[in-house]
Amino acid sequence: MGIIVSKNNEESTRLNDRIAADLRERAKETDKGQDPDLVEDSDYAKDLKKTGKYTWIWIVLIVLAIASIVVMVVM
Repeated sequence: MGIIVSKNNEESTRLNDRIAADLRERAKETDKGQDPDLVEDSDYAKDLKKTGKYTWIWIVLIVLAIASIVVMVVM
């Protein structure tokens, strides 16, 4: 024997709409235009620079390291 259950889609749709609207409102309240990762607000990031004046030395060293590895593998 089984039980036939009818689902009232209209009620569940209204409930889902209310829940979604509530979640959107809460998200708006918590957002308030803040940066999501808060990196700009961190103390350690205040004096950081994007690149230094000796970046070209690191690039040359990396190229030389790759070239030396290639030479060792080929010979």
